[in-house]
Amino acid sequence: MKVEFEIVKPDKESSFRLLHQKVFTKDFVWQYHYHPEVEITCVLAGSGTRHVGNHISNYDNGDLVLIGPNLPHSGFGLHATNPHEEIVVQVKEEVIKQPLLHLKEMDMIGLLLEKAKYGIVFTGETKKAVTERLISMLQLPSFERYIELIKVMQLLAVSEEYTLLNEQVLLSAVINKHKARLQKILTYVENHYAEQIDILDMARLAALSVPSFCNFFKRTTHVTFTDFVNRYRIQKACLLLQEDKTIAEVCFETGFNNVTYFNKVFKTVLNKTPSEFKKERS
Repeated sequence: MKVEFEIVKPDKESSFRLLHQKVFTKDFVWQYHYHPEVEITCVLAGSGTRHVGNHISNYDNGDLVLIGPNLPHSGFGLHATNPHEEIVVQVKEEVIKQPLLHLKEMDMIGLLLEKAKYGIVFTGETKKAVTERLISMLQLPSFERYIELIKVMQLLAVSEEYTLLNEQVLLSAVINKHKARLQKILTYVENHYAEQIDILDMARLAALSVPSFCNFFKRTTHVTFTDFVNRYRIQKACLLLQEDKTIAEVCFETGFNNVTYFNKVFKTVLNKTPSEFKKERS
């Protein structure tokens, strides 16, 4: 599993990028990546998985997420229903800050940008209103599009219908500092998640003692190695549960050796049981 840097180019005659895409999930690029731009991702309908920072959860009936600069995340087409349709806004902070943030009227947007570092999911009437505005932006010329973006940011800034996705800020700068060592660990988990993963083997792979490895991983990613592996396995389990497989089969195919423990971890990560998840997608 690689963490890639994405280069974002503004649209022609615009200071930011507005992307509208409708694709089948098999053609969707959902690589875990980061970029210096603030991102608004609006999934218009359907279900899928959101992976922002260390947070992994599922969305239903579309999604609306604000992602801060350099916060690693996956494409929202991960495990999505077909076809996957989304509108994405990617804008550098200075495009908003430099001309406007010194104004008193922009105080709430300034606070919003600070919270965006944790990743924010919006729901309810906020999600509905912002989705409608993003759809309308697709037809606007560049100047009106920018004004509409500021209105969208203000709607998000004053909303109380939101949840922060991460308890701590996970920035790409920390990942890059330890990229070679961390890449070995992540790739190993990706290739061996269905097997028993021994912490001693992981420490040897990282050329660290077991205590040093545990401290390194927690310091770098803000989660324990066990929690990371469990979340990765649950992510894979979500995909398998949408196939014609039993919960027990999925449990053992994703590296869990106990169905009761699998159910417990699944509910901890996604706030629902495997049975509930499978029923929703049947």
